Formats: sequence, C-alpha cells, structure tokens
Amino acid sequence: MSRKSALVTGSTSGIGLAIASTFAARGSSVVLTGFGDPAEIEETRRSLAETYGVQVGYFDADLQRPEQVQALVTSAEAFLGGVDILVNNAGIQFTAPIEEFPPDRWDAIIGINLSAAFHTTRLVLGGMRARQWGRIVNIASAHGLVASPNKAGYVAAKHGLVGLTKVVALETAGSGVTCNAICPGWVRTELVEKQIRTRAAREGIALEQAALGLLLEKQPSGAFVTPEQVGAIASFLCSDDAAQITGAALSMDGGWTAQ
Repeated sequence: MSRKSALVTGSTSGIGLAIASTFAARGSSVVLTGFGDPAEIEETRRSLAETYGVQVGYFDADLQRPEQVQALVTSAEAFLGGVDILVNNAGIQFTAPIEEFPPDRWDAIIGINLSAAFHTTRLVLGGMRARQWGRIVNIASAHGLVASPNKAGYVAAKHGLVGLTKVVALETAGSGVTCNAICPGWVRTELVEKQIRTRAAREGIALEQAALGLLLEKQPSGAFVTPEQVGAIASFLCSDDAAQITGAALSMDGGWTAQ
C-alpha cells in the first residue's frame, strides 16, 4: 500500500480511525473526515502524519448533503493527488419499532449509511478507472446480511450497501478496480456502547454483564471484533493479493451469520 492514497469516511474515531491508522502505518496517505472536537481531530491528524511519515489531511463534511460530499471528494483528490482507495465507513444508528420509527431518523440513517457511499463512489470511480487501479471497501455489518428487530433504518441501509457493493463490482470488473464489503458483528464502538448502556439500565445490571449478554445473543464466539481487526481486513482487500476478490461481503462476526 506504499504510495497509495485513501479517503476514509467516519474516520475520527472507532473503526474508521483504526482503518486510517492501518493504512498510514503501511505507507498510504490518508484523508480523514468525521465529527468530533476540532482540537482532538487535529491532534489525531498530526500524530498519524508524524508517526508514519505520510500525508494526513482532514476535511469536514455533512455526508447527508450531496454537495458537501462533492466538496469532500474534490478536496481529498486535490490534497492526495487522486483517491486510490475509498473506504465508506461513516454510519449512525437508531432503534425503535417500525411504527414508532421517526421519519427523520430513517432519512438520516439512509443518507449517511447508504446514500453517502453512492455519492463518494460515483465521484472517485472516474479517477480510479483512468489509473486502472482502485479499491473501494464498504463497511457494512452483519446486519447487511441478516436482520434484527427495531433496526429498520440500519438493516435497510446496510443491506443496501451490500447490494451497492455487488453492482459496483460488476460494473468495474476487469478494470483494475475492486469493490468489497466487510460485515462485522459486534464491535465495541460508541454505537454499541450506547446499546450496552441502555441494556444495563433497562435490566439493572452492570455494564460488562450487559455487554456479555448482548454478545451471546448473536455472536457465538463471546468476544467483540476489534476495530484493528477490521482495519487489517480492509488493508488486505486493498493489497495485490486481493485483486480477484470483488463483489464479496466478508463476514467477521464470531459466527453470528453462521447460525
């Protein structure tokens, strides 16, 4: 991955930051985007650049707004000299029964988790085709393959992201561009921490007991996937060894979807 350039959405924390850090460690220049305290983001950007000796930029964008996605990609391409690798990782969550699901939450989840990936992909593909090399990695979920109650927006968006992955793979087959999805199970990010806290409060139990209960309902391994493990798989998909992997939805879920 040396001398490649990557745009990673939702990369100021969690899975996205782990992916960006893995890419930087392997010699790629990186553009970060995501929410957070500006001083903390700048410290993250500076630390990655100094630690790994690569260019690291940050550009803010509201991924629900297509014009801001356009501006993000334009800025990233200018900063990096082109986007060789695109990782669509940004995502939000909301849980409620479907008849109680707020329409604005549905729109936001579809906008950030799915539509943003469509826009970034359509905008970077021209450059990838011209260079006859590109890697698109979509961070989907076990919920891109199976469903759970009360997650209509998230499950619909992640299923859509897996479908988008397959279409892009077919349209780019033989061009030097690949497109794949990673489908993690439970990863202990802030999204999952919120569900753990909610469960602990509802059942009157300790956080770690709630975390284990959450795991064992779905994930037979009884262990969380780590952000660093997702980063390692993303890095592999961007390597020459993975040149013939395209259109795949790779599960890393401790056996969740094997049941």
